[in-house]
Amino acid sequence: LSPLIDDVRPGLAYAEMRGIDGDARAWIARARDVLRAFALPFCYGVGANALAARAAAFAAPGGICPAGAERALLAPLPLSLLELDGGTLERLHLLGIDRLGDLARLPHGPFVRRFGTAAARWHALARGVDRTPFVPRGHAVAIEAAIFGEGHADDEAQVFFALRVLLARICADLERCGKRAGALRLDVELENGATTLFEVPMAIPTAQEQAMLDVLRAKLEGAIFDAPIVGLRLRALRLEEGGEAQSLFVAADVDPQRVAVAIARIEAALGERVRRARTKPAHAFDERFAYDPFEPPKREAFERLAPETAPPRAERIVPQLRLLAVREIPVRLRGGEPAYAGDPLRAVLECSGPWRIGTGDGERDEYDVLLADGELCRIYRQGAHWYLRGAYD
Repeated sequence: LSPLIDDVRPGLAYAEMRGIDGDARAWIARARDVLRAFALPFCYGVGANALAARAAAFAAPGGICPAGAERALLAPLPLSLLELDGGTLERLHLLGIDRLGDLARLPHGPFVRRFGTAAARWHALARGVDRTPFVPRGHAVAIEAAIFGEGHADDEAQVFFALRVLLARICADLERCGKRAGALRLDVELENGATTLFEVPMAIPTAQEQAMLDVLRAKLEGAIFDAPIVGLRLRALRLEEGGEAQSLFVAADVDPQRVAVAIARIEAALGERVRRARTKPAHAFDERFAYDPFEPPKREAFERLAPETAPPRAERIVPQLRLLAVREIPVRLRGGEPAYAGDPLRAVLECSGPWRIGTGDGERDEYDVLLADGELCRIYRQGAHWYLRGAYD
């Protein structure tokens, strides 16, 4: 259905469907097909955010909440959809607030002052605005291949031929996943029903078929089986990322022609031009990167990069913006600029901005502020509310 699943709690899960083929009706039909084998009652809903999708599963026609209709869909639904604690629900009921529509009509400021900062999120949810981060679950990758019921092997040549076939499948899957195997597990099933297990560690994690075959051959040499082999199952264990940092060229022996040939081969494999990544000044995080067509430098440039002539590079520490889960924070202004910010409030020693940033929700003003405790962070104002965007490391 989707590679990204957020297991919120038993009985509730969200699937990220952006980029998945089809429309909302097709997604619901596909989900029904996937889960039909389980004898459980399921409800399906599609929406622009998690709360809208959950509400659509119970209240929207066809289980679909159109974009922009979140507030109207939520208005008649009970407050229990927000999963508030019993004491808060009782206080709201005493004030005559029984539905999400009643909560959405309350003035934001007085409501938050009375119920605390958490009430800002309740008010936003009641209006159909859900900024809850999507946290996809991890995936366990199992790479294995097996041969059963295809005759039996009486001599080692037949066994090693079958192992080569299995290793070809294993290595193809490893390459497809970008992984390397640190160990192999071989299950050998005999004609008399017995099963023998071999754990084969690799000296270095690899995805090379010949290296794996050599280790397996050494492990199996001298093994004696009581009956012909009728089945083999091979699994790759201790998977690691397949990327490995290696230099293509030695700085003292760089030939521009070799560089040009390497680039031509890369472009032939990718089907597109090779580009060089660079950073550029920009206040929006996603606008700080640019890609230029890569051109091989001339020989003189390579010679200047030789270790014995390379100029010393001046060290410069550039703070890196670390994005955080967006949350609303209190901010006090002085002369139109933030003077106090954070939770708890701290004095703003220096302030840069504002920068007008366009987003899917409209426009907002972003600021970089240095707080009294030394924290440098990015905050922004959208409408009358202030939010923490990230912190600099």
